[in-house]
Amino acid sequence: MTEFTLDSSPGYQPLFKTLRGGIVESVHYGAVAVVSQEGKLFAQAGNPQSKTFLRSSAKPFQCIPLLEMGGGDRYKLKSEELAVICASHSGTDQHLRTIIRLQRKIGVKESDLLCCTHLPSDPASRRKLKDLGHSPSQNHHNCSGKHTGMLGQASLMGQSLEAYTEIDHPVQQGILTVFSEMCGLEKDQIGIGRDGCSVPTFAVPLYNAAWAWAKLADPSSLAATRADACRQITSAMANQPFYVAGPGKLDTRLMETAPGKLISKAGAEAFQAIGVLPNAIKPGSPALGIAIKISDGDQGKRALAAVSLEVLSQLGVLSSEELQEVGEFGPVKPILNQCGLPAGESRPCFQLQYS
Repeated sequence: MTEFTLDSSPGYQPLFKTLRGGIVESVHYGAVAVVSQEGKLFAQAGNPQSKTFLRSSAKPFQCIPLLEMGGGDRYKLKSEELAVICASHSGTDQHLRTIIRLQRKIGVKESDLLCCTHLPSDPASRRKLKDLGHSPSQNHHNCSGKHTGMLGQASLMGQSLEAYTEIDHPVQQGILTVFSEMCGLEKDQIGIGRDGCSVPTFAVPLYNAAWAWAKLADPSSLAATRADACRQITSAMANQPFYVAGPGKLDTRLMETAPGKLISKAGAEAFQAIGVLPNAIKPGSPALGIAIKISDGDQGKRALAAVSLEVLSQLGVLSSEELQEVGEFGPVKPILNQCGLPAGESRPCFQLQYS
């Protein structure tokens, strides 16, 4: 297993700052890579070779083998079911109904999922569960769609449904092969860790993560079966954005606000991946993959969304009207004190460097 550390990935630069009284009070560091479908580094901030884990931003790639094996036809997958397989969902009733329907189609049970449990991230759904006196189950886990899809892969392969979260299971080996091909690295060049939901998660340079997302957004150079799987995933995410995340989530709001322009998937510890679709910037503009990492993990959740919007703004992907539509995420936001009085502001503090 290749070991990656922050010390081996220098090159994070200031991306986001907070100001109070006109004085910089806090700074978040990170890096950005923007890559074309052909593998050309289009733009950057900081070091695009910084290595880090994609976490849940890898979910669309973890779904590709299911479709390449014919799972879409075998299980008669609807677009919202495919979207929730690629999702970090919020645990709403809509999400749960879709996952239960998906499990019935595949022929697996909620108890087969090895993702453990957590409370829904959607506040209303969390309150409802508490009011009913219920504890969360596996289906409430934001990765339950992904796990159900992995069980679907195991069934199609005739493999055991047990231990499907382990890297040596054929399901995970198949996913690793696909991700390796999409990101342009050999399998032994990809760092492997255990994600929060127990499946393997991948660490690669931001450049390679962005390249994989560019190919997802425009798979025209890929083999026909792979290209078809990518198009099904892209279409499902773009057309069913609610199922990719949920109410008030950046991924959902971006895809709702800019339909047909992009697909978006966040990962834990402040990783963000975005696929810009062909013609999104202007007629004839290429597909682009964007990978963003905030180095400190952005536990206060104030930097990543604002930096993502700033990248899209500088690239010309979002119009001023679209930026206003998602203004609750920034990129510039006032800081109010406990009395509601203005105390400062937070804002991105970088310029993309174009290749």
